[in-house]
Amino acid sequence: MLLLDGPLSVSQLADRLSVAPTTMSLLVGELSRKGVLERREDDADRRRRIVDISPASRPAISRWLSPGARAWQRALAPLTAEQRRLVVDTLLAYESAVAEAQEDA
Repeated sequence: MLLLDGPLSVSQLADRLSVAPTTMSLLVGELSRKGVLERREDDADRRRRIVDISPASRPAISRWLSPGARAWQRALAPLTAEQRRLVVDTLLAYESAVAEAQEDA
């Protein structure tokens, strides 16, 4: 998310990744302590924290994720927001079905 969309608040990350804000805050805290992410105050609202990839980690993360991210961007770009939502929902349904199949095995 941060590589593609740029800096986001903890609550925005939680919402986009469908996790609880508390969980996201814990993940961001751990990755911040390891130097992968950095947090700063939001200039518009000092109560909010903005999260971004640390400058030291950005090159490695970019090398690791960018080829796939660029391919997804290119594949999804011609679609409408509704069509992109359908693709994402389909992938989530597939992931759920695979997980259920593994539990049944």
